[in-house]
Amino acid sequence: MRRARAAPAGSWVELIIDGAVPELDSPRTILQRLRPRPGLALDQLRRLATELAADDKPAGLLVVLRSFHGGMATAHALREILSSLRRSGRRVAVHLPLGVDTKGYFIASAAERLSIFPGGSLALLGFASQGVFIRRALEKAGLVVDVIARGRYKSAGDALTRDAMSAPQREQVGALLDVMYASFERALREGRGLSSTEAGAAIDRGIFRADEAVEARLVDAAAFDDQAVAVLVHDKAAPSTAPALVPAETYLRARRATRLGRDRGRRCLGVVAVHGVIVQGASTATSRGAMADSIISAVRAAREARGVGGVLLHIDSPGGSALGSARIHRELELLAAEKPLVAVMGNVAASGGYYVAAPAHAIIAQPVTVTGSIGVIAARFALGPMLQRLGVSFDIEKRGARADLFGAVTPLSDDERAALVHEIDGAYREFIDAVARGRNKSPAEVEAVAEGRVWSGLEARDRGLVDQLGGVAVGLAELRRRIGPSADSWPTRILRGGKAGASLARAEPSPRLASAVVEALGEWTDLWPLACSQERTLAWAPGLGSWGSESSRS
Repeated sequence: MRRARAAPAGSWVELIIDGAVPELDSPRTILQRLRPRPGLALDQLRRLATELAADDKPAGLLVVLRSFHGGMATAHALREILSSLRRSGRRVAVHLPLGVDTKGYFIASAAERLSIFPGGSLALLGFASQGVFIRRALEKAGLVVDVIARGRYKSAGDALTRDAMSAPQREQVGALLDVMYASFERALREGRGLSSTEAGAAIDRGIFRADEAVEARLVDAAAFDDQAVAVLVHDKAAPSTAPALVPAETYLRARRATRLGRDRGRRCLGVVAVHGVIVQGASTATSRGAMADSIISAVRAAREARGVGGVLLHIDSPGGSALGSARIHRELELLAAEKPLVAVMGNVAASGGYYVAAPAHAIIAQPVTVTGSIGVIAARFALGPMLQRLGVSFDIEKRGARADLFGAVTPLSDDERAALVHEIDGAYREFIDAVARGRNKSPAEVEAVAEGRVWSGLEARDRGLVDQLGGVAVGLAELRRRIGPSADSWPTRILRGGKAGASLARAEPSPRLASAVVEALGEWTDLWPLACSQERTLAWAPGLGSWGSESSRS
């Protein structure tokens, strides 16, 4: 009955997008439940589109796009969801109550019809990358910085040592901007029926008031919020009636109501997320980033659990801890030796983010995903000259020629710098070898596309670093293909880390029991690490000089 009454005939399902759109609908912790629930995640939106395509009662989907915070790869995935819904025969309309920027309009242009609040504006400004360079400021402050990089495109340290972009940095940034610009221009041509000349002129102009946007065919109508639905649906300037609206969350819950409980005890496809900067340690209620211990725990649980037939690794990370990346990479190699593993890249999967993707049997990326950056960089600050200017003196007594190598006072000597260069060279070689193993290439072939160079997903595919273009839907299809026809009906389950999850997997008497226990614990498993002692190894942090803990590949 709930499925049948999910939406009345002729109604429209209303989806509100306001802020960030996560890739995965992860279970919420207790602290997260104290805050208002964010909008639907991308995997939920894909399910929403599937249900709408199979339900002939709703007339279509109305998207109220208030704001969008995210990268171009997420915007690309959102646009593809709307486009696929239109291809299924359902209507898609978008209302812009607050105006819109470049990425928001990139999403909205997939709709059949667009409306904007009369006082709003379109800001189609294109794409830019601006660097801030503080070399001279550091010199004035008396700070001495040593940057050691392997890979001529590994430019994270340029801000500390240069006054402007280097030629390699300008080259790779320009290539990324070219891909993003081409995607946006194509969206204007395909979504709004503009010629290439008209699309380019619209982007160069940049800002349009509501009435100007209508005249330029960038939107179909200017409408107040209370008029938008009727204007979009009936294609009239001042309609008198509007169809009923059903919130997307309500519709999705109703459509999937009869499926509750069906997945319990069945084999599944595991999903492991690597989101944020890779950091050593386990997840806690307040931790941020991709916590290496928790990810390793989830990967081990997936490898050992008989009910997990394959794993989709979703990565949205710029890298981070070199040690953490290497540890995750090792666990994924072990997993890939036993079960199918497919990696899907989000907005960015660079440096350590690409390192952890390398063991996958297939790597999927959006055309605008930022990836690659196969290289290593280290930076070390010396405070001595600045302290001397302030009248602070220092004296060092040591045993061992390099005892103060990781100190924060004296600049590096030639001998000390040579030692660090040797260490960075070794880390770079390990990175190259790891990618070569995962991609079935020779180290020389990998090095030709490495040197710290950042690629778009489109460029990475052409150079063998990525296998296919697409998002999670493409990744799941590839994973199911590798498992076999039996996996077509298997559900997906997000696997979370933590010592509790790892021990449950090893003690698992049966997939059904383990599934029931983890489901019963729910968000409480996140609090387990608070009761566990944690070990942290202090070492020199190449990305942060002597101030960090553990080495960083950023």
